[in-house]
Amino acid sequence: MPLDPTYAMIRRYREVTGFTPLYKMSVAEARHADAETEAAAWDWHEHPEEVFDVDFTGPAGRQTVRVYRPRSDEPLPMVLYFNGGGFVVGSLSTSDSICRALSTMARCVVVSVGYRLAPENPFPAAVDDCFTAVKWAADHAAEFGADSRRIAVAGDSAGGNLAATMALMARDEKGPEISAQVLVYPPLHNDMDSKSMRENKDPMFFNVHSSAWFWNHYLANPADGDSPYASPLKAAEHGGLPAALILTAELCPVRDEGEAYANALSAAGVPVEHHDYPGLPHGFLAVAAKLQTSRDALALMAGYLRRRLGADPVNSTEDAVPATKERVPSGV
Repeated sequence: MPLDPTYAMIRRYREVTGFTPLYKMSVAEARHADAETEAAAWDWHEHPEEVFDVDFTGPAGRQTVRVYRPRSDEPLPMVLYFNGGGFVVGSLSTSDSICRALSTMARCVVVSVGYRLAPENPFPAAVDDCFTAVKWAADHAAEFGADSRRIAVAGDSAGGNLAATMALMARDEKGPEISAQVLVYPPLHNDMDSKSMRENKDPMFFNVHSSAWFWNHYLANPADGDSPYASPLKAAEHGGLPAALILTAELCPVRDEGEAYANALSAAGVPVEHHDYPGLPHGFLAVAAKLQTSRDALALMAGYLRRRLGADPVNSTEDAVPATKERVPSGV
């Protein structure tokens, strides 16, 4: 399918203004450029009742989470959210509007997790930080009005990888119990030779070269990519994992990894919903201010979280569907 019209305009603008891909920059330059892009992209978001930062002791010292909470007199379900950025760029601010939207639309406490970045802190630093935060949030949920019995993990891009990894680690470590995972265009395999990886080379968007650049910074030793906590698709067993919602984009190099993960989970008996968005590249949630399809995707995520974290999430048959490569048109 051709490139979405909104993204076609973005592409033309980038061509005219001399856009430079992050993979052609130094790490410091990439972080600066990414921060500027995020600040410009989000001028639409929801407004939870409360947004505040909390510090606690992580593996490397002080670690920060940002808590988003809608008004409620009762404990609310909790979603641990992990921002994208290829494990190299990004921050709590990167996912601020996504977290605001999910908290308001899904009626849940969202805890956005800050973690150390590569290459200064390569794998497994981010994984260690994130799992420490998951355990800390489960233990302290009542302090910010959350219900530790109803927890989901979610993330976009590298954050989707980390969310999938948290689900694996929680299963392997016998807790905390995770009820659902929401993975948005996640990279799940460090060296997968896929059709989508070979096809997507457009320098105006996240592409095959972007993927390699981020993985090369994240993995100090390429052999670390064989760990299921770096590449969840390489896990020997996917059974016993929480129900999953996986969103992929047609014009994204990691699209096939998301589809393969949906199939692996489904084959292991895990309830899965997989939605592939035609005509869109990696990162499309970032243009929710301009693209209705992106807002629809956020609404889909919020609805899924409401169902899975509701009064009877385990026994809900509405979500127990096989993995599908569903084409989702705008407005659905």
